[in-house]
Amino acid sequence: MILVTGGTGLIGSHLLFHLINNGKTVRSNYRTEASMEKVHKVFGYYTDNPSVLMDKIDWVKADITDVGGLDSLFEGIELVYHCAALISFDPKDYKTLERTNVEGTANIVNLSLKHGIKKLCYVSSIAAVGPSIKQQEVTEENEWNEAKANVYGIAKYNAELEVWRGSQEGLPIVIVNPGVVIGPGFWKSGSGTFFTYASKEKTYFIPGGTGFVTINDVILAMTQLMDSSIQTERFILVNQNMTYEELFQKIAPKLGVNPPTKEVSKFMLECFWRWDWVRSNLFGKRRKLSKAVAKGLYDQTTYSSEKIKSELDFTFEDLDKSIEFCCDKFIQQT
Repeated sequence: MILVTGGTGLIGSHLLFHLINNGKTVRSNYRTEASMEKVHKVFGYYTDNPSVLMDKIDWVKADITDVGGLDSLFEGIELVYHCAALISFDPKDYKTLERTNVEGTANIVNLSLKHGIKKLCYVSSIAAVGPSIKQQEVTEENEWNEAKANVYGIAKYNAELEVWRGSQEGLPIVIVNPGVVIGPGFWKSGSGTFFTYASKEKTYFIPGGTGFVTINDVILAMTQLMDSSIQTERFILVNQNMTYEELFQKIAPKLGVNPPTKEVSKFMLECFWRWDWVRSNLFGKRRKLSKAVAKGLYDQTTYSSEKIKSELDFTFEDLDKSIEFCCDKFIQQT
């Protein structure tokens, strides 16, 4: 049996669909009934009978930060895909990020060791990869620099250390570091916000850029790595490096709207993150833009996926077709 943690998220839900659709026996944890409804909706993008597939999953209510409630989750499990994580760039959430992403990952690693798991795949992020040096492409070998990272990246990097620790104790592992994952659903979080923002025909786009990858590529890379003899390795998963302006130029026409045409200036970003800090501290509001995130938007960081291409002879799918598919699903739901 295969265990998928975080099965109610974007990556986890698509992974569950892939595994069930390929005849695998799967278990996944969930925290609320509402989160399972999101999985049902994702399944509905690909099949007319999402409930049938949902019923094939062994759902267990469990929180990865609650050690006492996790042991039974591992009974009869051979492979683990650890997708569960908290995504936040608000510095005020650092302790929660550490508890969920680092302590939660440590719990999964410890229980994997205890139950003799054959292999664990950890879903990290390009946020946990060292920064670009002299504007060269970032690879898996780039040296980590915490001073240039945001709180989310720091937490994911520390979580990776727990996975590496598990490998030293005898647990076979692989780590994937996806770029911004383009996939349907979850329109109010992650990459889904790009579609929501574009649909409102906004005027401004943020500067800089990053690496993007389709949800299908992430799932295929993960499952192929788990089926291979590869272990104790990490892989950047980026299909295409592009600016946020280029991304909106791809999304907006598919939604039938005009793309944003004005770039947010560095001066505006500097002013906004400072104002955001003030409103957060005076009024208790959640941060929308931290200093670290604002600084990261000034430049476009490019990432290399040569390692996954050479190790697995992996071919990435057409990103434009995935964006079009997401736009179609977005329009159907709005």
